[in-house]
Amino acid sequence: MRLATAAFSLVFGTLFGLYLFWRAGEWALDKFVYENAEFAIQHIDVQTNGKIPIEQLRRWAGVNSGQNLIVLDLAAVKRNLELVSAIKSVSVERVLPGTLRIRVTERDAIAQVNVPRADPQNGIAISVFQLDANGFVMQPMDPRLRVVPLAQMNAPLPVLTGLNIFQLQPGHRLDSPQALAALNLVTAFQHSPMAGLAELQRIDVSSPNVVVVTTIQGSEITFSLDNLQQQLARWREIYDLGRRMNKSIASADLAVANNVPVHWTDMISAPDAAPENSNTQNLRRKNV
Repeated sequence: MRLATAAFSLVFGTLFGLYLFWRAGEWALDKFVYENAEFAIQHIDVQTNGKIPIEQLRRWAGVNSGQNLIVLDLAAVKRNLELVSAIKSVSVERVLPGTLRIRVTERDAIAQVNVPRADPQNGIAISVFQLDANGFVMQPMDPRLRVVPLAQMNAPLPVLTGLNIFQLQPGHRLDSPQALAALNLVTAFQHSPMAGLAELQRIDVSSPNVVVVTTIQGSEITFSLDNLQQQLARWREIYDLGRRMNKSIASADLAVANNVPVHWTDMISAPDAAPENSNTQNLRRKNV
């Protein structure tokens, strides 16, 4: 009995001691960390490389001054921001004792898709989705939230047509080879010999092996999905040839490797540059 009592006392004392140690640790954490005013968030440092206002990013982050910086779930803050389709990536870190640092990288829209839908008045409205260079779908930002006023934004984005609208899920990436080729074309065009000489207005991605570009100047250019740089250089050669003949390109099929089919129109009826809001005139075409 004496041995049993001694063993029981030893075990009980050990467990009780561990319990007291655990409770003391919890008290110390609450007192010196979780409830310590020194670790209250005093400054939320937010920076972005895009046009979303800083105050809007703070609201989306769901963090308020005065919250405990140690207890704050950084993964949840990161997730809250990355749920916004216009945001590409987010980094969140603690800077003790009282600063939360957030860095945001936004997606750059290079094209858009216009989807007709029924409005409450039984009419037709247009829902606009934007696409970045990697094919991620974005919902356009409310103009009231822009840092740059809408009137000062760049010219309208090229419009993709012929796309399966069921693929347009904000925050998800398109898997259509034609759509991805069209976005690669938009990016390559900006650094091509044709930059500044033409402006992409519409890109049809409904055909399986080609994309068809319509320019604001009225030209219709067909591209295969590969070797876009080579095709853009060939477009410039054909453009220069037309200039020497006082002609403009009505249509050209650059998907054909040799003996590219080209239709010409008189240059006077299709000027090199047209105002952004001008209507494309009907062009009289000649077959060559």
